[in-house]
This record gives sequence, structure tokens and C-alpha cells, in this order.
Amino acid sequence: MVPSLSVVIPVYNASLTLPDLISQLDPVLPALTGTYEVILVNDGSRDQSWETICSLAERYSWVRGINLMRNYGQHNALLCGIRAARYEIAVTMDDDLQHPPQEISKLLTKLAEGYDVVYGTPIDEQHGLWRDLASQITKLVLQTAMGAQNARKVSAFRAFRSEIRQAFANYGGAFVMIDVLLTWGTTRFASTPVRVEARRQGKSNYTFSKLITLAFNLLTGFSILPLQLSSILGFASMLFGLCVLLYVVGFYIINGGSVPGFPFLASIIAIFSGVQLFALGIIGEYLGRLFNRSLDQPAYTIRSQAYGLSVDKEPPADDKRSN
Repeated sequence: MVPSLSVVIPVYNASLTLPDLISQLDPVLPALTGTYEVILVNDGSRDQSWETICSLAERYSWVRGINLMRNYGQHNALLCGIRAARYEIAVTMDDDLQHPPQEISKLLTKLAEGYDVVYGTPIDEQHGLWRDLASQITKLVLQTAMGAQNARKVSAFRAFRSEIRQAFANYGGAFVMIDVLLTWGTTRFASTPVRVEARRQGKSNYTFSKLITLAFNLLTGFSILPLQLSSILGFASMLFGLCVLLYVVGFYIINGGSVPGFPFLASIIAIFSGVQLFALGIIGEYLGRLFNRSLDQPAYTIRSQAYGLSVDKEPPADDKRSN
């Protein structure tokens, strides 16, 4: 058994699945530890999710709800819940019942081997050709940003030691990627195969276009790889231009005339113009992110909280909520 456990769940339009999820966690958590809590972070849901969370907090003393002012995104909601977690081990999972609570023990067992972060990798996961392709592209980009080979096995079902959050305690950017932030505190990552259930309600919010956008934002938000690629491309173009110049000079010396052909000249100009615009676009992305960071836009804003039998009540510091 682990000393204490915090389960953080970002919630978005999940009023129909939350009661089942909590009822499944009810017998599982006491078997894992004597001290635990479940933090449900409502990420601007448009259904009755917050009302459901308040109802669950009244029924289960170990359930705590946090209601955000608007929809900030899954990772922003996770960051809020992770910072609010009080116990030694944190587990994150989805609200759609795809991550069976019974599989949490596998994460904790692997974590006990000396790792700081353990991901639950689906044994068999299929979303369709385009969604799978976009997911693999995103994970490849994530591997570049994280600098860890295990990045290809990341998932929303993860367990980690809570002290890692000290590494990003002062992070205030509006764009959040929890998996990258975790690398700021440790390099001891691992993964373990877990069972994943079919989605019971609705459909995933991560479409092909959103995953590609996420990959691009991830590259420009947590990596300098695009700038490095831009530099390499500019250097390659310079070498190409130098070769063209040598060709023109050599043609003049040998044949006594200039290289004929306006299309040739126009194509060279188009190549160099395209490279310049590409480099300026990459630099513009980074300047835009610096500007957004200078605005000091918060990653999230809390509207209210639900704990025990009341709303807007902070838990006592010495309250262990153990069974």
C-alpha cells in the first residue's frame, strides 16, 4: 500500500459518467491506501457536471470539486488539480471511464520500483487511421520537447510523486503540457501496459486537426527545434546560393557569357524568398509567445470549490480524509 494518494480528474461535459466513475473508485482506493482523495476539476463544462460534482462531494467525504471560470483545456485543468493535491502520490485519469480504476494498482506497482513518473500505456487502442496518425505525430513531437524516449508511451493515465510539482511551482504560462512540465523535475520515467475501456458517452475532443495544432503549439511552446530547423534551412539555402554563384561565374569564364534563362533566375529568387518567409514565420511564432507570456495570462482561474457538505470551503490542513 502507498502512504497516501490523490486522484486528479479533469472534467468536461461528464455529468453522465462521473457517478459511475466515483462508484468504481470507492472500493478500489481503500485497498490501495488508507489516506486518499479524488479531485474533480470542472473545466467549464456546458452540462450539469458541476452540479454532479457538488452532489458527489456531499455523498463522499473524500471527493473534492474545483470549478474553473471557463474552459481552459485538459492540461490546464490538470495543473490546477495537481497543485491542489495534498498527498504523496498523484494519479491522473480521464472522466469518460476509459481508464478502469482497477488498473491504478499497476501504475503504483511500477512506481514502487524507483521511478518518479509511470504512464499507463493502452494494450490495444484504436481511434481510426487519421486520429492514430495525428496521435503518433503528437507523441513524436512530445518526445522532442521532453527529451525522453518514453515520451512515445505517454497517456492521460499516469502516476507520479507529488514533490515533482516543485519543479514547475512558479510556471505561469497559459499554454500547459503536463508531460513536459514533469520532465523539469525528473528523468526517471517508465510505462506499464494497462487495459483501456471503450468510451461510453460522447466522443473524444481531440480531433485530427486539434492534435496537429497541439503538436505545433507544443513545438513552439516548449522547444527551440523549429528555430534550429530554420537556421539549418537558411544555411542550406546559403550553400545552394553559393553553388549557383560558382556555376554562374564558371559558366562566364568558360563560355564567355551569362547563364541564359529568366525561369532559372525566377526560381532561385522564389526559393530564397520562401526560405526567408518561413524563417520569419517561425521567429514570429516565438515572438508571439513571448508577447503572450508578457501579458501574464493565468493558466486557470477558480470560480468555486466543493468539499464535503459545502461549496467554497477549503479543507482543514490537518484533515486526512482517510477511511
